[in-house]
Amino acid sequence: MELLATTGDAFVKVGAHERLQGSGAQCLALDGDTVYVGCRGSGLKRSTDGGDTFEDVPFPEPDVFSVAVSAADGAVYAGTEPSRLFRSRDGGESWEELVALQEIPSRPEWSFPPRPWTSHVRWIAPSPHDAEVVLVGIELGGLMRTDDGGASFSDHRPEAARDVHCLAWHPSAPGRAYEAGGDGAAWSRDGGRTWDKADAGRDRRYAWALAVDSADPDRWFVSAAPGPFDAHGSRPSNSAIYRWEGSGPWQVIEGPLDSHVYALATGDGQLFAGLGDGRLLQSEDGGESWNELGERLGRISALAVR
Repeated sequence: MELLATTGDAFVKVGAHERLQGSGAQCLALDGDTVYVGCRGSGLKRSTDGGDTFEDVPFPEPDVFSVAVSAADGAVYAGTEPSRLFRSRDGGESWEELVALQEIPSRPEWSFPPRPWTSHVRWIAPSPHDAEVVLVGIELGGLMRTDDGGASFSDHRPEAARDVHCLAWHPSAPGRAYEAGGDGAAWSRDGGRTWDKADAGRDRRYAWALAVDSADPDRWFVSAAPGPFDAHGSRPSNSAIYRWEGSGPWQVIEGPLDSHVYALATGDGQLFAGLGDGRLLQSEDGGESWNELGERLGRISALAVR
């Protein structure tokens, strides 16, 4: 097992090496030995050897805020600021824009508070069970959905959080999808068509990172802070990691933490958390106990287990 991360500045293979220093690397997606890294300011990078070496991918925008690979058909998706969505069916060699995203009625209202003149595609979640279904999170604009491969998109899904930070599907339970957002958390049992709020028991509303238990679709994890200024400011964040089981409610399994939890990932029965101060936390028992890995990576923006 390998743990991969981005720090907002570089790509890190934890315990091995750092690459893409100064690139603005902030998101990543895996497809076997192929690793895609989206960068703010320098486009999209690709590695075909598990992250040892990288090359530039021809891509039409410099600011890539999200990247994903469909487990259903291998298509690669990348989202940018300003909010545009692209897809490649040849491993990143060529790209098509899914222009239907621009035709959503709420499009003129999308606005990212720190840069209110713009917005970005914060997260892309292709369904692992249906190649035609993709969830797209706009920060800040809402949770959009296509069920025809991007030919059309529905506008923000009612009851989902509008300030989308993270989206996920359950790998083996068709229809189960999950969301963490600045205005709450939600989940879906029907492929993202309808959503139910999942906020009970969580006293910190500003949810950010998300991970699911691959063995149990009713068990998932989020990180949250009291608000955006706590999460991203210079004072202690008062963040925590929560676990949801069955019908809830949320239970705190770690925290309060001085540094915000920007990334969660699961793999090999383990749960990992990446913090803004560069610390990595690991739990082997679903969050009942934690240990700190001996790494300081910089401000962790994304994690993946390979």
